[in-house]
Amino acid sequence: MITKFHHKSQRWRAWIANASSKHMKLCLISRNWRQLHRVQRFRGRELKRLFPFFVLISFVTALLFNSLTPTIAQLPRPEIRGVWMTNNDFDTLKNRAKVQDGMTQLRRLNFNTIYPVVWNSGYVMYPSAVAKRAGIQPFVLRGSDGHDIVADLITQAHRQGLLAIPWFEFGFMAPPTSELALNHPDWLTQKRDGGETSISAAGEVVWLNPFHPKVQQFITELVLEIITQYDVDGIQFDDHMSLPHEFGYDKYTVALYAQETKNSPPTNPQDPAWVKWRADKITAFMVQLNQAVKARKPQAIFSVSPNYYDFAYKFQLQDWLTWVRQNIVDELIVQVYRPNLQNFVATISRPEIQEVQQMIPTGIGVMAGLRNSPVPMQQIHSQVRAARERGLGVTFFYYESLWNSAPEPVTQRQAGFQTLFSAPALRARATVE
Repeated sequence: MITKFHHKSQRWRAWIANASSKHMKLCLISRNWRQLHRVQRFRGRELKRLFPFFVLISFVTALLFNSLTPTIAQLPRPEIRGVWMTNNDFDTLKNRAKVQDGMTQLRRLNFNTIYPVVWNSGYVMYPSAVAKRAGIQPFVLRGSDGHDIVADLITQAHRQGLLAIPWFEFGFMAPPTSELALNHPDWLTQKRDGGETSISAAGEVVWLNPFHPKVQQFITELVLEIITQYDVDGIQFDDHMSLPHEFGYDKYTVALYAQETKNSPPTNPQDPAWVKWRADKITAFMVQLNQAVKARKPQAIFSVSPNYYDFAYKFQLQDWLTWVRQNIVDELIVQVYRPNLQNFVATISRPEIQEVQQMIPTGIGVMAGLRNSPVPMQQIHSQVRAARERGLGVTFFYYESLWNSAPEPVTQRQAGFQTLFSAPALRARATVE
């Protein structure tokens, strides 16, 4: 580089020294013009000679682009094959040997994801500094060996190649007799008549006010604690990350609504504008929660398992379709607990489910049985087949009812799941470079 600049400098000085000679200047200009003309003619001939080659490259590039683009867009996602692990599974969860056996069986039967409960009835399933600060948990839940149940479960799942996505089951819901409800009455919302409870599948419950800053802070801190304290693959929120439409008439929410709209809340809890205002507030919080999770652990799967959309929005103020469209949901599992196959198929064929499955991994929550209501393998088979025929994964509620608490013998039950999932569908763990 230095030599090149030296030669150019020498030529420039020579040209300046002879610039006073008009004849020399004209000669130089003429000679340079002829050289430039020859170069241009040469380039023109070369371009003409290479033109067919350029056309061929353009054609091949366009052909490859058009053929590859649909392939990239339609790359198959690993099918969700999951199971919820609930408080009803505690006899298994607290025992290291049973957990190890359970994870081995799930892997052998080609499951790929577990959703263990970590937040239920106003209490957490692990040692929690957040719960301790809030004064809501006077005990620490431990396994039979005095071990951390959640840590052991996640470790055992990962050893078998299963994803472990903790399940924030109760969301904004809690029993009225829990320390959470008793110690923080100002965190609760209420109905128009002043009532604070509703009847759910878990019995009588109260509801934390999802619009209250202290509630939002508490929930966020719990979630961040879970994903930070443990080597989890994500976090899941279900239909209780919502609010029954009758609620929202507490003093804080009424004042907030009046401040923003200059009106009092409508007396009809199903008034469309009132429903939308509250649903939008929950959506805004979920956006903030997603951002907090991704800031702490970018690869974490932000999973949601709601009811079907019309019910979730109108009766639970849970606008999960907007959550998906706003790109804050990484995985959706819609709970469809219908014994009737025709109703089941109609629900899983809804257009919003078809829309979502084009964007993110999508599955259907299938009832595997309850303690007082066992589900036969024939019903499970027909529902799983219907879901998979529509390109949907499945997650079962709940672990013990897969085969330990079932109408058929364990070996027959496990053989039935082996038939359903005859080939593996491993979900790779996300890693940070």
